Amino acid sequence: MKRIISIALILASFATYSCTSMKGNQENSTTSIAKTEGATNNITPEHLTYASFLKKVWNFEKSPQQWVYEGNEPCVIDFYADWCGPCKRVAPIMAEMAKKYNGKVRIYKVNVDKENKLASVFRIRSIPAVLFIPKKGKPMMQVGLLPHDTYVQIINEQLLHQKPQVKK
Repeated sequence: MKRIISIALILASFATYSCTSMKGNQENSTTSIAKTEGATNNITPEHLTYASFLKKVWNFEKSPQQWVYEGNEPCVIDFYADWCGPCKRVAPIMAEMAKKYNGKVRIYKVNVDKENKLASVFRIRSIPAVLFIPKKGKPMMQVGLLPHDTYVQIINEQLLHQKPQVKK
């Protein structure tokens, strides 16, 4: 358990604050975003539950002392809440990334109000918080609303290991 907390603290150390509270006027959202197979236009981020996180990302119950990524391709996890303004601005960026990187990078979402156990494992205190997970190596957490191009740059350089493009 101490190892899980240590890993979570390391991930949280990359954080800068955006939304400072996970309380507020919560909207009752009945819209569920799930990855839909088929036409490229229907590709959206997949919502993770505690159980699906353990299966698809990291089973910290089985391997609490070290990070063992369960996926076959790199992934991005957007920790968000329905009531968070900056999270609402990140959502279309993540939807675009799901389409753009379909088959190369998985895009997931975790609602911190519904999956508070996951939020506590990663010590999410401020949202939006986006976790970038390479296929091999340590994950990287970014907290706060970032520009669109920054998300693209992190995915390209850190997850897909593409060299930065030089603008002319």
